Formats: sequence, C-alpha cells, structure tokens
Amino acid sequence: MTPADPLSQFDFDLPEARIALRPASPRESARLLVVRGDGRLEDAHIRDLPGKLRVGDGLVFNDTRVLPAALKGVRDARDDAGRSVEVSANLVARLGDRHWLALARPGKRLHPGDRMSFGPDFSARLVAKRAGGEVELEFDRAGGALDAALDRFGAMPLPPYIARRRAADATDRETYQTRFAAGPAESVAAPTAGLHFTPALMDQLQETGIKQEFVRLTVGLGTFAPLRAAQIAAGRLHGEYCAVEAGVADRINALRQAGGRCIAVGTTAMRTLESAALAAGGIGPWAAETDIFIRPGDPIRITDGLLTNFHLPRSSLFMLVCALMGTVVMQAAYAHAIREDYRFYSYGDACLLLP
Repeated sequence: MTPADPLSQFDFDLPEARIALRPASPRESARLLVVRGDGRLEDAHIRDLPGKLRVGDGLVFNDTRVLPAALKGVRDARDDAGRSVEVSANLVARLGDRHWLALARPGKRLHPGDRMSFGPDFSARLVAKRAGGEVELEFDRAGGALDAALDRFGAMPLPPYIARRRAADATDRETYQTRFAAGPAESVAAPTAGLHFTPALMDQLQETGIKQEFVRLTVGLGTFAPLRAAQIAAGRLHGEYCAVEAGVADRINALRQAGGRCIAVGTTAMRTLESAALAAGGIGPWAAETDIFIRPGDPIRITDGLLTNFHLPRSSLFMLVCALMGTVVMQAAYAHAIREDYRFYSYGDACLLLP
C-alpha cells in the first residue's frame, strides 16, 4: 500500500505567468495581502505597511549580505587530447578559508581532481562529490582575495525558477540585496521579504512608532532546497548559522512585555527568532547553527506576525506560514492571490500574516 503523500495538503497550482522575474519598481509599489487569523483578507501595497501595524510593534529583519555566488566557466581539459567543458557552479556553504560546498553542472562530466576556471587566473579544484549531489571546491586563493574574486567574477545567485528564464545581470547586484545588508557577504540567497524596504519606508515606520531590530541568518541550501523524504521524517532542515545579540533579545522581550508584537520580516528572521526562543519564555542570545523545521502543530513562541513573500508549493516555507496561520487560511489566501494576479516568489509581492 502506497503511503499518503505528506505534502499533499501544502500543494497548489501556480500559473507560470505569476512568477515574478523582476522586482516591483519602486519597491514600495509591490502589493501586500494582509491575512488575519480569522481568514479576513485585505488587498494593499507595501507603502501602506505603516498603517497596518500598531505603535509599539517591532519588525525584525535579517541583515545578512548576499554573496555573488553564481559562477560560470570551463572545466579544463584533463590531458592534451581532451577538451574543455562549459560548467556552472552555485556556492551553497563555506567549508573553510578556501573551500566551498557547491552545486555544479554538468555533474556527470565533473570528477574529483578536475580544475575549473572561472576567470583569468581564478580557478577551483573539485575535491570531492557528495551523495546529495553537492561538490566540494578548493579555490586557488583564500580569505579576502577569494571574496574579491567572487565579487568580480560571480553573479547574484538567482533562484532556479528565475535563472531558467533569464540570466542574472548587473541590475540584480542592487535588486537582489537588501538596503540594510551588513557584515561580510556570506549568504547564497537573499532574505527576500527584506527586498521591499527602502530607507524612506524604514524612516516612515520609525516615525510611526514601529521599532526595528536586526538578527542574522546566513542563508544556505537549507532554506530553499526542495524537501527530501528524510527531512520530512526527521523534522529537520539543513543547518544554517544564525545569531541574535543579547541586546536585541532584551529589547524584543521588553517590546512584547509592553504589549507590542514581534513581527518577523521573512521566514529566515522567523526561523532565527524561534531558534533562540527560551523554554521558560521569551528569547535569549543565540549564535549557532539552526536546522529548525517549523510545521503545523509546532509551537510558535516568539513570532507574533510575519511579513513574507509568496512561497513555492510543497515547500518548507509554505509549511511554515501554515504553522503560523493555519493551512486552511493560507490555502485560501494563496488562492485569492492567484486569482487577483499577485506576483509570486523572490521578486514578487508580499503578505502580512497577523494571527
């Protein structure tokens, strides 16, 4: 007897035309679907956000910076009689000073020991192939020199559903990076809900009495990769490093004790908050990997609301929003968004979820 499909209730049909290939311009013009816990829906825009929140609420952003992690080049010929092969590599996790885990194509034509050239005097050696399809790369330089080469020769790592339809270009260097990104470039995907925020909007929110805090999750393969049966069974995702500073934790606790709502901007911010939740209540400082997989039925301890983009069917991120709001409510909200021509995924519109 075939076991029931564990993801069937998190499935929906999305017309391809609803997938956004470019962000709204200006950013505040993106649409915003406000979803209440009782199922009420309201069509709005990102520029309306200050009026949808309450004085004393707090928005929590992920301020990670995206690395230009998409590389194109050639696999060098293995001998004098051989030929070079065009290759592409998307870096997914830093393993060391010069070592990265990557997804590379064409996988069947790459073997340990192969050297790939990504620019003049810039190359990497394939050290090993992993069972999950990833490869380990050792670059010809380390530290700041490697970061500089990646910045020069790499492109923004657009999600596959965009990359299949168009190549990354210079515009993506700006549009696929939040305006408040801080620290070194380490993430291999953007915390896309944050892409909607301009300095002017953030100033307006501050003036309205909406507090702003910043946490950090270094986005890797775990957040966006398709779910595997083993992950569903174990209830854990790939590990990703995240951090909440002690002062941020103290201010979030004080905000909630005063009656304000802690509203995560993006699922990576929410996963960070829930990873740092304390069993005794509140949130504490955190600096470690998280593999948290939030599903319906799991307790939500810190997150009182969520601003997020529209996610893929059968994904851990759609399961997360269903955990916060209820699967019936979110299926109805997504059906409304599809009927009303909202734009989906990383460069698409957003929804404000208020349980």
